[in-house]
Amino acid sequence: MSTVTTLGVTGMTCGNCVAHVTKDLSAVPGVVDVSVELRAGGTSDVAVFSDAPLDEAALREAVDEAGYEVATVAVQNDALAAQQAAQAPARQEAHNCACGCGTDAAAEADTPAQKTYDLAVPPRA
Repeated sequence: MSTVTTLGVTGMTCGNCVAHVTKDLSAVPGVVDVSVELRAGGTSDVAVFSDAPLDEAALREAVDEAGYEVATVAVQNDALAAQQAAQAPARQEAHNCACGCGTDAAAEADTPAQKTYDLAVPPRA
């Protein structure tokens, strides 16, 4: 399972702020990666990636230790599956081509190929 915890962090104004928050959050047990979308003077979105749900208190403490405040917390469990499901229509559309792949091109020369994706089967790494 993959989890994305999005923190709304206030008080960040520069790259140095981003570095401090990233460093302290990365030290929380279970954190795999941290991504920050800085909004100087506003509420920055800090995405914390993990394999399982994280302790919210530990995340808040890490941000507090860096010198900033958590305004909001949103948790998306099984984030990878949700992302794949959201992207499936675009992938399907991209593969509806006229090259004939996946079809008998001679029999269906005027019909674009239709490839389908089974969302229950995860993509290969």
